[in-house]
Amino acid sequence: MIQTPNHFINLNEIPTQTIREIMGHGHRLKQQKFAPPQLFDGMSLAMIFDKKSTRTRLSFEVAMKQLGGHTIVMGIDEIQLGGAESVEDTAKVLSRFVDGVMIRIGNHELVEELATHSSIPVINALTNESHPCQIMADMMTIEEKFGSTSGVKIAWMGDYNNVAKTFIQAAPKFGFELVMAIPPSLQPDSSNLNGIKIVDDPYEAAEHANVIVTDTWVSMGQEGKGTQIFQPYQVTKKLMAAANPDAIFMHCMPIHRGEEVTDEVLSTPACVIYDEAENRLHAQKAILAWCFENSGVRVHYRNQNANPRDNTRQSKQP
Repeated sequence: MIQTPNHFINLNEIPTQTIREIMGHGHRLKQQKFAPPQLFDGMSLAMIFDKKSTRTRLSFEVAMKQLGGHTIVMGIDEIQLGGAESVEDTAKVLSRFVDGVMIRIGNHELVEELATHSSIPVINALTNESHPCQIMADMMTIEEKFGSTSGVKIAWMGDYNNVAKTFIQAAPKFGFELVMAIPPSLQPDSSNLNGIKIVDDPYEAAEHANVIVTDTWVSMGQEGKGTQIFQPYQVTKKLMAAANPDAIFMHCMPIHRGEEVTDEVLSTPACVIYDEAENRLHAQKAILAWCFENSGVRVHYRNQNANPRDNTRQSKQP
């Protein structure tokens, strides 16, 4: 009997203990990066994109292949998803061919609909509403630098976008303090943010911060969007100086140098953007392992310190 698959779509829908276990597994897999265990031997992941991708494609494709699996990469114009074919039909067909689906697409509701009709796990690799895989890599980076995310103060600068929204979901899961400096006209209703502080002044947000984080002001699909409103939120050496002396700077990339952050900041030891980018790989490995674990396929945990469920591979047809 195949169980309900573990979808990875919204962080706030996954139990805190589960999130912590995935993170711990990611750290262990990073330690094994030069001798990766073949967890996904014979397994396949469909990767669907409607936007250009560097880190998402590399991290998922390398993660699957290093751990013994295979990938099938498709652009949105190469697959009958929500066009000539219904999302439900596409989901059911994919479920008969591959062991999981990773999808990077603007339409968040489409991802949730795909998961509803899939008997295999669906992973949200980015939508206009959330970016959970990125935040897992960010949390891994913070744990490496400070030992824990608990009690760490994170100061967000700039737009209220998908990454910002996912930091809000992550705060109660990882126990960090989150202060967000966002232009007044873009600020969300603070009554729905469970104590997350929203301010106008970036220096107020940066005070005593351990982490300064920002994102591009113009995401893909938003070309032509005005950026002048964000200029006061640019991360400069002066803004970094308002944070703790050992504060780090993070950015999910791609970076528009001289816009949301200055080259001067990017050239300092505080900048950990490449550690953060690498951790996409290790976090994604752990996310994939958790997703596959409860989906009627065998995840080969031999030679692992962890002891998660090791299911017997079954036909995906109920």
